[in-house]
Amino acid sequence: MQRTGARLLRTALENLGVRHTFGIPGVHTTEIYDELNLSNQIRPMLVTHEGGASFMADAVSRTSDSIGVLVVVPAAGLTHAMSGIGEAFLDGIPLLVISGGVRTDTDHKYQLHDMDMQALMTPLTKKTFKITRHDQVIPMIYEAYACARGGEPGPVYVEIPVNIQFTKGTVTDLPTPPTLIRCAKQLALKDIEAAVQMLQDARQVGLFLGWGAKAARADAIRIADSLAAPVATSLQGLTSFPHDHPLHCGMGYGPAAVPAAEAAFAACDVILAVGVRFGEIATASYSIPDAAKIIHIDINPDALGANYAAAIGIEADAAVALKALADALPAQVASPQDTPMMRLIADQKAAYRQEWRDHASDGKVNPCLFFDGLDKALASDAIVLADDGNHTFLAAELMPLGGERRFISPTDFNCMGYCVPAAIAAKLENREAQVVGIVGDGAFLMTAMEILTASADGLGVIYFIFADGELSQIAQAQEIPYNRKACTVLPRLKYAPFAESVGAAYVNMATNADIDNSLSRAFAAAAKGQPVVVEVAIDYSKKTRFTKGAIKANLDRFDFGTKMRFIGRALTRKVTG
Repeated sequence: MQRTGARLLRTALENLGVRHTFGIPGVHTTEIYDELNLSNQIRPMLVTHEGGASFMADAVSRTSDSIGVLVVVPAAGLTHAMSGIGEAFLDGIPLLVISGGVRTDTDHKYQLHDMDMQALMTPLTKKTFKITRHDQVIPMIYEAYACARGGEPGPVYVEIPVNIQFTKGTVTDLPTPPTLIRCAKQLALKDIEAAVQMLQDARQVGLFLGWGAKAARADAIRIADSLAAPVATSLQGLTSFPHDHPLHCGMGYGPAAVPAAEAAFAACDVILAVGVRFGEIATASYSIPDAAKIIHIDINPDALGANYAAAIGIEADAAVALKALADALPAQVASPQDTPMMRLIADQKAAYRQEWRDHASDGKVNPCLFFDGLDKALASDAIVLADDGNHTFLAAELMPLGGERRFISPTDFNCMGYCVPAAIAAKLENREAQVVGIVGDGAFLMTAMEILTASADGLGVIYFIFADGELSQIAQAQEIPYNRKACTVLPRLKYAPFAESVGAAYVNMATNADIDNSLSRAFAAAAKGQPVVVEVAIDYSKKTRFTKGAIKANLDRFDFGTKMRFIGRALTRKVTG
């Protein structure tokens, strides 16, 4: 049969169940976009910037059963999209990154966008592919898909030269989509037996769960109940364990964690860490204690014991390993509801929230009261997104994520600008769910124009903009060692006329007294299919435990001379101004 490369690409994506692609068409992708426009299944979504497109594709993979797909022009489109591709790469999120390519049927040099795309994309992807014949299109897309979702997930790149797209070639058969193998290594029974023995011999076990454990919540609960083990999560794994479970502590453990986690894990001599790499964010700049023995389970063997030595390292899919462990441990007949550990956690959680509620916000919005109100307004299956900044850690410490709520945020790449476009994609794939974004004003400025995409599609996404006029996470990090701010004060944006210009409703939340009414107005507008911009005059004067702990951990690592120089400079500037 005779098919164009673009038609073959469309067939492959349809067979993989793709529902949306994201990007901006250009001279090297017009044939692809024409084919996608003919599909009854796939909607090509126009964005305002390819960076937003990559964040949208990332969110599709995080919040649905489909894979996020980028379709962009080579060179400029790819370089614009690289921030989102890098985020997916470091966070372990599968993406199909597809671009056109310069013509390969001519000897002309210096073609438009003529550069080595394979070399460009190699550091940011699991694998790169370049199609040279029509009969490669479908098999190579399938191979790329299997690579993206197999093992530790991540982005892959496929380059389709423009001449392959618009010319016809002979294809003898249309292969079927691949069967995915999440982890090629067979789970070893001896590893599970050794882990079970260590868990049962422990004085007190603690569970530390990351993004990789998100598909195994039921088994994580079984293990926690069986061992009466407190549970902490990484930032990316915030919803790997329900926050309304009495053994849930919070994000992280150690001196930079919330008090419930620090207190509950202080007695733990064995840590069961699953689907978490012990990276800089997950450990608050490597400040968690290393006295306990660690059973480390991860699909990536390179992560096992990389930063904290593992007494037992198990290369496995978290869902498979947690089920095996849960099956091997004694079942808890009935979950006790009032143990000393549970009381400790509950008391520490209540005291920490009260500490925040009692903090004087001086006519602004108290973060804890805001999250209390948002918790009441959200359904149990809502999707909450954050960007990168101080608001991220406020949400991590203060936003209750019980039931089936989901939380996503840029983590290891830590890329600002994620929330606005990612929330749009989350709503596209989950139209019946409430979708809210919590974003700092600096991050909002980066991708705010993507709200046009939400308006055009009637997507009722609510953006709570924590507007304090600063890049507050960095400003707070500058305050202690420098006692001054450099390039962290933002120009003023008038949110009401901006919201009108992009077709969004505008709500102002100026003080604590506005919280309930502002939330009610925002959710009412969103229910009608209109995006909503809520300007929150947030009080950032109280620092999160994470911020204080991470700053202290970094200062403590300085040598004596450097530490004295920083302290001396800060004291001098405090006196002299």
